[in-house]
Parts: sequence; structure tokens; C-alpha cells
Amino acid sequence: MPPSKRSLHHAKRLAKVVALMLLLGPPVLLLVFRFVPVPITSLMLIRLAQGYPLHHEWVAYRRIAPALPRAVIASEDNLFCSEPLGIDTAALWDQVADWLHGRRPRGASTITMQLARNLFLWPGHSMLRKVLELWLTPQLAILWPKRRILDVYLNSVEFGPGIFGAEAAARHWFGRDAAALTPEQAARLTVILPDPLHWSPRPPDPWVEERATLILRRGGGLGALVDCAR
Repeated sequence: MPPSKRSLHHAKRLAKVVALMLLLGPPVLLLVFRFVPVPITSLMLIRLAQGYPLHHEWVAYRRIAPALPRAVIASEDNLFCSEPLGIDTAALWDQVADWLHGRRPRGASTITMQLARNLFLWPGHSMLRKVLELWLTPQLAILWPKRRILDVYLNSVEFGPGIFGAEAAARHWFGRDAAALTPEQAARLTVILPDPLHWSPRPPDPWVEERATLILRRGGGLGALVDCAR
């Protein structure tokens, strides 16, 4: 076989291997992480590369104050418990319309989409990342029960510069375990999720305090919408 054809043959084989890894890799990892703690995420690695420290300690879901998952659902994704594929279709189409009209897309990420992004992807607003996020999210929603999605989300989401998970956040910001968080503290932590590198729950600025109060009120009225968090 001529060298040029041999090189093309090797390139095709490599492309097939990479495609197979991209296709099968995430489902295999998701099946493993359905049962074992996630030691590190893509976002954690990115923050380490950016020079941030890594504060992260996995705790069982029962050791996280119930006020925190309730506040997260109230703030980030009211329909979390009823989304079969983890996607808010109406909000997603609104985001597509913003893209098509040249506007900055508004947030349309559900809790499941945020988790898929944090586990495997990178921060930002590129179309490629959104497409990959939409490919990964249904896999996550199908392979994991809602309670497990919340468990991993609360144990790996970013609550400040280099601060990941409810336990590290509770200790850093309030000097207590995640199990001891008050509803007010849980609401403040939830407020900073959209921009944890720049917002702080302690001492909160007036906007954070106002938003936390709104989340507390909203969380108290969700009723059956938070059943999957119990």
C-alpha cells in the first residue's frame, strides 16, 4: 500500500476510534457514576487549569439539608421533577429564536442540562457546546433517576471560586456542614449559581438578599413539584 493511502487508512481508523469513544464514552461513565461518587468533573479541571484551588467533598444526599434541593428547583428549574428528558422545550425554542435574531440567548438550561455541561463540557455560550449539551442531557435523564441527578448536581455544582458541592460551600461560606444549612443560607447559595465566580452569599449584596427572599417564597409554594427531591 502506498504511503499516502496508508496514512489515509490510519486517519480513518483513528477517526472511527474517536467517534466510537465519543459515542460510547459518556453512557459508560454515566452508568458507572449512577452508583459511585463523581471524583472530578470537566469544570473542576478547567478551574484548576485557570489557577483556582479545588475545594470539594462528596457527601450522601441525606447529609444535605432538604432546603437546598428545594431552593435549587425553585430557582433553576421549576419543572425538574416532570421533565422526562431533562429539557425545557419551550425555553429552548425561545433561545433558538434569540440566536436566529442575533440576540444574546437567555438562560434555558435545566438542572439536568447544567449537570451534563458541568460533567463533560465547558462554560460559555457557543452553539457547539449547546448541541453537545442537548445530546448528553437525554442520556443523563434516561440513565439516572431524578434523585440521583440532584445528588450529583448538588455535590459537584460550583458555589464560588474553586468551591464545588454543597459540603464545601456550606463550610466555606457559613462554617457549617451541608446538613445544617438553614433555608435562608440555602437560598443565598442558590442565588449565586449563575455567576459563582463573582457573586457571594455572605455578606450578600441587596440584590442577592432580595433574590434569596423570592426563592424562599417560591420554594414554599411548589408542593408536588419538589416530590422527586425528597
